[in-house]
Amino acid sequence: MKVGKALYWAFQNIERFLIIVSYGSMTGIIFVEVIRRFLFNEQSAWSTTIPIYLFLWLAWMGASYNTLKRSHLRFTEMRERLSYGAQFGCLILDAVLWFVMGAVVIFFSVEQVYIAYDNFSIVQGTDNVMQWWFYLATPCAWALLLVRVSQNLVSDYHDFKAGRPLAVQAATFGD
Repeated sequence: MKVGKALYWAFQNIERFLIIVSYGSMTGIIFVEVIRRFLFNEQSAWSTTIPIYLFLWLAWMGASYNTLKRSHLRFTEMRERLSYGAQFGCLILDAVLWFVMGAVVIFFSVEQVYIAYDNFSIVQGTDNVMQWWFYLATPCAWALLLVRVSQNLVSDYHDFKAGRPLAVQAATFGD
């Protein structure tokens, strides 16, 4: 049972972990390279490209995390004034639009990953760091984002059936 709880915790916090790793790596690389540039007049050739690629992981995992927490951009002022059934209908419409957009993004981003993979695209300034490793951020994060949308939809359905208030707006502060 402890393994199940650990896996559940890991799944619920994967975005946080990847955000921290990518942000920490970006910060570390930039910090070290600025010092090297100004104190030693040296700089690694890859130090300007790797942080940009790490930003892909940071941004897309942040989008997934915001979806999990329901803190993404929403029109809450209007929704709060709607009837209970209309609020639930808007949440379903949200989920449908997320799935449509996610399908489009995943389809085309997987194609981009394959192009980079097939062409053996290497990150500028490196000898063996492949670009597709970083491009993989988009389809992976969007797949996870769609899982989060599904989780929210299931939660919304249960709240609607039980007559509980719907999660129209995320908490301003909190975990």
